[in-house]
Amino acid sequence: MIDFRHQTFLQLCRIKNYTKTASKLHITQPTVTQHIQYLENHYGVKLFNYSGKNLEITGAGKKLYKYTERMVADSQEIKKLIREKSDIQKIKFGATLSIGEFVMPEILNQVMQEKPVLNFDMLVENTETLLNKLKAGEINFALLEGFFDKSKFGYQLFSKEEFIGICSPGFKHSQQKIKLEDLLDSRLILREYGSGTREILEQILYTNNLSKKSFANTLEIGNLNAIKELVAKNRGISFIYRAAVKRELENNIISDLKINNFNIKREFNFVYLKNSVFEDQYYKYFKLFNSYRK
Repeated sequence: MIDFRHQTFLQLCRIKNYTKTASKLHITQPTVTQHIQYLENHYGVKLFNYSGKNLEITGAGKKLYKYTERMVADSQEIKKLIREKSDIQKIKFGATLSIGEFVMPEILNQVMQEKPVLNFDMLVENTETLLNKLKAGEINFALLEGFFDKSKFGYQLFSKEEFIGICSPGFKHSQQKIKLEDLLDSRLILREYGSGTREILEQILYTNNLSKKSFANTLEIGNLNAIKELVAKNRGISFIYRAAVKRELENNIISDLKINNFNIKREFNFVYLKNSVFEDQYYKYFKLFNSYRK
């Protein structure tokens, strides 16, 4: 169980305002001050300083925030395990859209057949949302396709996946050798902000001195199946992991764009809280999932 004063500290770090923190926690502002003063005396360090009217976290405060956040997540997992009366192991994890829809279903199918005592609950969300839920202790680990700060999380490389451009078989440049710039007069269909696929595409465009604004038209959609359907109907082009369109490519519903010097592979990573007391346990799940990855 995490000390209530640490909970106050976490909220103040996030809100950076004593009055709003007190309101959030339904306590008085002097009580917030007392909680912080207690922790500063306990650890013998200053946790916050004012820069003008802005409240800033000190270096020591940032360290305490990192460790406290991890303790909260581990504490929630410990409480769940202690209350569990069944032999069934319940594991809640997250996956980004491409992984959750097109990689994990087959893996989970095999795992459940061979390991019936494992009960998995998979949350499919974008990278940013999953990282926040991981830090809050709402999920045990996550499988991410996007970028994340590797200095702040524990992780294992799950696989490297090919990132491709896709179009309708009836698209004017289908099966042609083209430059990336040849696509700029097309409608670009892309994922919502915060998704791993979107971040990767924006980075690729940036390294080629381009952006989504370079295209004649853009359309943002948060559903991969909707994106694939629009591409198949020649309503635009998109960029996606090959694993997410494997069946469509095999059945000639969608074609991959033959873009010069576009040999892109990106990591799928198994991510968890660094130095969690459950790190060894999570690593076992990583090994289990990876053993079924084709």
